[in-house]
Amino acid sequence: MLDPEGSVEHQPSSSFPKVLLIPLAMLLAIAALLLLAFSATQQKEPDFYTFKVVNIRGKLVSLEKYRGSVSLVVNVASECGYTDSHYKALQQLQRDLGPYHFNVLAFPCNQFGQQEPDTNKEIESFARKTYGASFPMFSKIAVSGAGAIPAFKYLIDSTGEEPTWNFWKYLVDPNGKVVKAWDSTVSIEEIRPYVTELVRKIILKKKDEL
Repeated sequence: MLDPEGSVEHQPSSSFPKVLLIPLAMLLAIAALLLLAFSATQQKEPDFYTFKVVNIRGKLVSLEKYRGSVSLVVNVASECGYTDSHYKALQQLQRDLGPYHFNVLAFPCNQFGQQEPDTNKEIESFARKTYGASFPMFSKIAVSGAGAIPAFKYLIDSTGEEPTWNFWKYLVDPNGKVVKAWDSTVSIEEIRPYVTELVRKIILKKKDEL
């Protein structure tokens, strides 16, 4: 004869896992959604203002402070044939349009012709005293090749334009995206209309928001 109790005893063992399947599936689904959300946050596309750099006085700073304004990023040198004309024009541009909506961001570099040989302190003193430079300046760096800092690698990757000499210029919009790049031979006066147009858009947008 069949044991009636024996037949009953098998029912909980077969139905128990099925009861757990629904909440387990829900937990897995929630975990998957959380993982996707986390991945999306982690994979946020970088822009120029997401990088950190060292300023000319040796302090680590975030370029995030310039978000919302236009930036003209330039690799400067103190002993180049382009030094005098560029420094004068860059300071004039800073004076005319900065610092609330625009900034020249100057990065000294000694890679080209060894024309920026001095220390950061000497470079800053030269720029401030000779040209009255009031724009932000940063620590001497490499701007091309394997040793280029991440911020410049981003500029290069965004434009396909890598500096081959002093005073290359990269125009960055208020959202940190690179708009355009120019080599050493292009004067600041030729670039001014591009900068002015971006600044004008910022001003108009702020007026519309009032």
